[in-house]
Order: sequence, then C-alpha cells, then structure tokens
Amino acid sequence: MINFQYRLTPFGRKSVLFFKEKFGDMQISGLQNTIRSLLIFSAVIISLLSFKINDDKTIIVSKDGKGNFMTIQQAIDAVEDGKTGRTKIIVKPGIYREKISIAETKSPIILIGGNPENTILVYGDYASKINSEGKNIGTTGSSSFFIFSDDFSAKNITFQNDAGPVGQAVAVLTTGDRIAFENCKFLGFQDTLYTKGVQDSLDKTKISRNYFKNCYIEGTTDYIFGAGTAVFENCTIYSKKNASYVTAASTIEGNEYGYVFINCNLTGNADANSVYLGRPWRPFAKTVYINCAIDSIIKKEGWHNWSKPDAEKTTFYAEYNSKGVGADISKRVSWSHQLTKEQSKKYTAENILSGKDNWNFKKALQ
Repeated sequence: MINFQYRLTPFGRKSVLFFKEKFGDMQISGLQNTIRSLLIFSAVIISLLSFKINDDKTIIVSKDGKGNFMTIQQAIDAVEDGKTGRTKIIVKPGIYREKISIAETKSPIILIGGNPENTILVYGDYASKINSEGKNIGTTGSSSFFIFSDDFSAKNITFQNDAGPVGQAVAVLTTGDRIAFENCKFLGFQDTLYTKGVQDSLDKTKISRNYFKNCYIEGTTDYIFGAGTAVFENCTIYSKKNASYVTAASTIEGNEYGYVFINCNLTGNADANSVYLGRPWRPFAKTVYINCAIDSIIKKEGWHNWSKPDAEKTTFYAEYNSKGVGADISKRVSWSHQLTKEQSKKYTAENILSGKDNWNFKKALQ
C-alpha cells in the first residue's frame, strides 16, 4: 500500500519530482491520468449544467416589428413541446386583438408585460355567436385566451373579453395545472374568468390548481366560475353595474378546496345589497372568504342555492373574519358557515396549492 505524504509544495516541477522520488514514474503517470480524467469529467458536468441553464428561452413580442414576433399566438406557437425549460415571452406595450390558445403539449411559459394598463390581450367572442356550422360557439368557445397547458404564468397583463353585456363571454379559460397570475387584470361581464379544470372531462382525477396574486377581476354574473381549485390572494373583486353573482363554483366531488379568497377586497359599482357571494353551478361547490373586505354591494344573505335546495346539503360556503358593511353575518343563509380561527388556519395558499408535487407557486412567478 502506498504511504501517501502531504507536503505544502505548489503543484509544478518540484511536486512532480517529489512524487517521482516517492512513487516512481509509473505511479506518477497514473496520477496524471487520474487528474486528466477528473478534469474531463468536470468539463462535461459544467457543459451539461450550462446546457440546462441555457435551456430557458426568451421571446419578445412587439407590435412595431422590433421583437421576434408581432403577435402573441406566433410566440406561443414557437414554444417547443415537451421541454422542461421555461420560455419567457416578453410582451411590449400595445393592444393585441387575438384569440389565443396554448396547447396542452406546450412547455412551461411565463408571459410578462410591463404594465396591465398598457399591455392588453383582448378579443370579443360570446357564447351565442354562430360558428361556420351554424351552431353557437358556446361558453367555452367564447374565451379570448385558452390555457390548456400546465405550468403557465403571467405578470403585468390585462386579459379582456370586450363583447359587452351579451351573455357568457369568457376572457380567460384554464384547464391546466400549476397556473399562476400576478398583477393581472381580467375584464368582462358575464363569465369573465373560467377555471374550467376537468369540468367536461371523463377523468375527474386530474388536478387543476390556479393562483392569483394582486389581481383585478371584474364582471357581472358568475364572473369567477368552474371546477378548478383557485386561490385569490390580495385581489380586487369588482362587481359591475347590474351584477348578480360573484362566483359559480363547480368543485369536483371529493376535492377539499374550490375557490378561496384571502385578504381580498370585494367592491364595485353595483347597487347596494344586490350581489351574492356565490351560487353552486354544480353540487359540491366550495367557496371560502378569509379576512376579506366586503362592501355594501353584497346581499345580506350572502349565498344563493341556484333554486336547487338539494345543493344546500352538498355545498360548502364559508367566511372567516369578514370586514366591511357587507360583512354582517346576522342574516347569512343558515346553510353557510362562519369558520373559527382554528378552522381558518388550513386556508393558506401553501396548504391549498402545494399538492403532492410541492408546487412552488411563488417561484412560478419569478
């Protein structure tokens, strides 16, 4: 066995002579080969790491032709399918009138605008519009922006359906999982934001988690609706003139969470005492408000059963620590719930959205 000795001698001619003296030419040659192999291995690792870092891409969309593309859809179409790296799409200020769709196969995407006031994605379809086959395009078909893929995020952008008060007219529809928005606006009238999830799917096991941070959502009837799980944190929920219902959840049976509003502001220019917090589109609907400011537009009874008395037995509608003129719980419907402080503790974004895969929704917005 070689008796290794360590000497504070810089590697160089003296070090080589030292090793030769102790171990001979063959052993020093072996040592050099080992060092050479380690250097090659290190180079390969560095190369792989560099490739991984560079796997993320950036695309610029600008209406003036100074970016990579002039439309959002062109940029999305350029994103590769099935890659793990995320594509960052920078959207320069402008009004982009497009009907946009992100296919289920697309790799992770983050869409970043400069300011929702001047970066607007808009279209104007509506459910009763007739298609080429002479049929209504329906609520789903009316959407301005479809998100079928997983791992989509957006920041500083307005999503709008400007069809007006003509019935169902969706601004954004999501069916994918791990969807996140920050500082975005969702503008419309009826059915503005559709967290569809597996609403029409035979497979009800697929998860669809959505996170909204510091967003503004407006509408009139059922303007936040669908089967997906969604957390709205520090958002403004604005009921427009002639509004009637804020939410119409269709939570899948067995899912612990549907819609959860945390530290949100429920306001608007609707008449006082005219808007319900929610009604059940399907049985087992779940909607909870935690630490929300609720002004006078909200009806004192709070919730509606959609003229389906049986739904009162399966829905879970609740509040904790509501504030404001519309927060008087004395006349809330008997089948709704007021949570205790202990019960409210589980309603955190982390607890609701992390899931078995430990989704880091905050990182998704970076």
